[in-house]
Amino acid sequence: MSAQNDQPQRIATRVIHAGQAPDPSTGAVMPPISLASTYAQESPGVHKGFEYSRTHNPTRFALERMVARLEGSALDEAQDRTSGGFAFVSGMASITTLMSLLDAAAHVVSMDDLYGGTGRLFRRVLAGSQKLDVSFTDMSDAANVEKTLRADTALIWVETPTNPTLKIADLGAIARAARAVCPDALLCCDNTFASPINQRPLEHGFDLVMHSSTKYLNGHSDCVGGVIVTNRPDVAERLRFHQNTLGTSMSPFDAYMTLRGIKTLDVRMRRHNESAGRIATFLEEHAKVDRVVYPGLASHPRHDVAKRQMSGFGGMITIFLKGGVNESRAFLERVRIFALAESLGGVESLIEHPAIMTHASVPPETRQQLGISDSLVRLSVGIEDCDDLIEDLEQALR
Repeated sequence: MSAQNDQPQRIATRVIHAGQAPDPSTGAVMPPISLASTYAQESPGVHKGFEYSRTHNPTRFALERMVARLEGSALDEAQDRTSGGFAFVSGMASITTLMSLLDAAAHVVSMDDLYGGTGRLFRRVLAGSQKLDVSFTDMSDAANVEKTLRADTALIWVETPTNPTLKIADLGAIARAARAVCPDALLCCDNTFASPINQRPLEHGFDLVMHSSTKYLNGHSDCVGGVIVTNRPDVAERLRFHQNTLGTSMSPFDAYMTLRGIKTLDVRMRRHNESAGRIATFLEEHAKVDRVVYPGLASHPRHDVAKRQMSGFGGMITIFLKGGVNESRAFLERVRIFALAESLGGVESLIEHPAIMTHASVPPETRQQLGISDSLVRLSVGIEDCDDLIEDLEQALR
């Protein structure tokens, strides 16, 4: 199956077939794991397209082509070997590799509310080692982005929905503003919370999309990885050089596991979307819940933007309990089906306390500014029976 033929297919078909073909030697319908570290050459420099596994690996290539097609990259394999898709050893490795494209002291505009590890990388590592000048702003209001952009801005980093307060940024408005003020800037969206089933930033004018593939793409909480997709051949060429040079490419086994997980991405996301919508509505009406944040609720301040740029609202819900850290701890200790654990996007439901767990590295004053309070609890709704999940939350709140 060629990349040209699979692009027009609907996404539920693409998650099964995109960027792949039966194995030419055996006819296997699932790309096999290629664990070889090196490949024999017929003559010096004469080979079958594979030299060394860090640089070339057929299992990783299959995953990279798949995610590139899901995100809507229009690059074909003549323009880039994996159609603009790149898989990394972790989500943080993918971000680090992307940031290595920037010159020292480059100006970056970033969403203020974002995954704690990303903020830690920007604030505590790259601001020193690379002297990056990072401006954090609330991108849920496009006017803030316009005020923060400069003619020399090199990168705009967006999360939408954000982690953990589920802010929504208008991707189209940000892209238009950036093209007007800093046309050479790269625009990248962390699409982890939405997945390509619910949102495809390239369609809104972005250059790059990033995923922690550990989450919804893999979907089974059994391997760690990151993915970047671009629809620009010049950026793809640079990313390939940096991925190989930095040695951040994903292992063949993790690529196989992630590709296997993606096969059910569409059906899983439908269940995540449906159950999270029901649970958000239930929690919004509960006497012990002060506030619920979910993009699918009419009460979300950017619900109109979410409806316009998303086809589903995902499985992540943020709630603010009445009380403080003691009430939150008591609630979290009493859930039975929801596992108290970091991460998200798996088939199993998870629940966590960002101020103590995933965002503990964020300075307390910054958490306060962002609204990451002691009463904030983040839910990752899995694909269990939704009635069981509601009953579990009810008994824990009670």
